[in-house]
Amino acid sequence: MALRRLLPFLLVILLFVLPPPPSCVASGGGEPAEFEIPRDGSVVELDESSFDAAVRAVDLLFVDFYAPWCGHCKRLAPQLDEAAPVLAGLSTPIVVAKVNADKYRKLGSKYGVDGFPTLMLFDHGAPSEYTGSRKADLLIENLKKLVAPDVSVLESDSAIKGFVEAAGIGFPLFIGFGVEESLIAEYGAKYKKKAWFSVAKDFSEDMMVVYDFDKVPALVSHNTKYNEHSVFYGPFEGTFLEDFIRQSLLPLTVPINRETVKMLNDDERKVVLTILDDEADEYSPQLIKILRSAANANHDLVFGYVGVKQWEEFTETFDVSKSSQLPKMVVWDGNEEYEVVEGSERLEEGNYGSQISHFLEGYRAGRTIKKKVGRGSPTLLGVNAMYILIFLVAVLLVMMYFSGQGEEDHRPRRAHED
Repeated sequence: MALRRLLPFLLVILLFVLPPPPSCVASGGGEPAEFEIPRDGSVVELDESSFDAAVRAVDLLFVDFYAPWCGHCKRLAPQLDEAAPVLAGLSTPIVVAKVNADKYRKLGSKYGVDGFPTLMLFDHGAPSEYTGSRKADLLIENLKKLVAPDVSVLESDSAIKGFVEAAGIGFPLFIGFGVEESLIAEYGAKYKKKAWFSVAKDFSEDMMVVYDFDKVPALVSHNTKYNEHSVFYGPFEGTFLEDFIRQSLLPLTVPINRETVKMLNDDERKVVLTILDDEADEYSPQLIKILRSAANANHDLVFGYVGVKQWEEFTETFDVSKSSQLPKMVVWDGNEEYEVVEGSERLEEGNYGSQISHFLEGYRAGRTIKKKVGRGSPTLLGVNAMYILIFLVAVLLVMMYFSGQGEEDHRPRRAHED
């Protein structure tokens, strides 16, 4: 009996003496264990119990919300495995994680995940969706750009060299020598996803030689990928500065492909498009060089080129096939219309320079014929589209009629299916 009376006191003493279980050990005393960043830079799997701890512990967390049955997710996984160690080794580390959002649906719903895979960057806990390239090398470049400052301040020659080296070749970069940070801060934020921006506070004459400018203030644009370089001396007011930045985001002559077409969507200028048989043939480099000179003198236009052999599906929309006489030049509005200059339908082999000048003169004089992109294929502005729209409306009305004939309790389900 005496032992029974002492038993509650013994249990209380044991609770104070014995340590808590390992799963509850934490610096906060009783809180869940802190998230540990993987030392090998591997992709870490998170669940509902570890996700919040990871967001708190990691400044930059890149999360793949996936589903095990999703084919796109399976193809993405090796790209993330390749990118994760590189991102973890950056001067500003990015930890890559993944969450089975099909299993942990509450967690996916919290962040608006409605498709797989959904990629999100948590910057000090603030989430933003990532919609860029998913290939490992481009993923690394894009994330490096997203987490960088809008405008980097460089205090020495070595800092300038380090900035250029870290930027790589994926994006054009702008360096303001003797330019006040406040002058380009707005554009550094506006074009953050498209270019690197910096201001050099202190630099030597060696840097002036390297970047080919002879006075300050000067904003240097450098595009390593296309080996292009230009200098802007002002005025640093009005629209002049932004016009220079916007025009420098693209190379003087743009190779048209699926990636650069996306870039053209944000540029309001019309595109002088030269359609070649093959970008790799012996005559193309000479023509592209002349196009670059024309672009240098006509900054209000974008100059692009594309080969039929490189992207036949795209060139066909401009009434071009393998049997067409090429090269051919048109002026494309970037959407559904293009213009052919009368008398300059194609370029003859020989003096390309004078022919391109003649083409541009005809375009500016209005000697053009407007056409629809797509060789009569349905467009939102075309007649064919009207017939398609009428047909779809008719089908919808028929479906609504038959759905109304069903039982009352079936109507919500059938309407949803429609």
